[in-house]
Amino acid sequence: MTLDALAAEIASQAKAEAKSIIEAAKAEAKRIEDDAKAEAATAASEAEMRASRDSEQLSVEVVASARQANQKRALIARREELDLTWGSVREQVASPDFKGRSELIAGLLKEAGGADSDMVMRPVSTDRKALSSSNFQMGDDIDGLGGFVLESKDGSMVLDYRFDSRLEAAWKASLGAVNAALFGE
Repeated sequence: MTLDALAAEIASQAKAEAKSIIEAAKAEAKRIEDDAKAEAATAASEAEMRASRDSEQLSVEVVASARQANQKRALIARREELDLTWGSVREQVASPDFKGRSELIAGLLKEAGGADSDMVMRPVSTDRKALSSSNFQMGDDIDGLGGFVLESKDGSMVLDYRFDSRLEAAWKASLGAVNAALFGE
């Protein structure tokens, strides 16, 4: 074999080997590309599922938060309405023109009739005149919506016959009915 033929043979084999290496490289590149596309598609799908799940969760949380804020506003509005009603009731009971005031005073005096007559009666100023005919010694005025307290001379015992304590007890006892009347529940 001549040198030229040998060189041609080597060149031919080198071309064939290069072609085989190139084809193998192209096949490997195609496989890598396909793997990368599959991996990217999986990652995109997982990211989309996570985003969808997060979006749904966020939606649930936003709705719950809005519902809670609405409930809070409703409770605050109810509380304000109850406070206004309580203030209105107190104002009416404190009025000297309160219908039934004299009967209420008479009932409280009757209830206090069993107390020691040595006790000092301390009236709410609005009711001093109505209470002046009682058998108790009159003391200084006290604050309140109406009524009186009986106090032992040494101050160790006080019996409360003021409208305030009675009204507060009645308010607490009838709060369910007040809620039903105001809010229909």
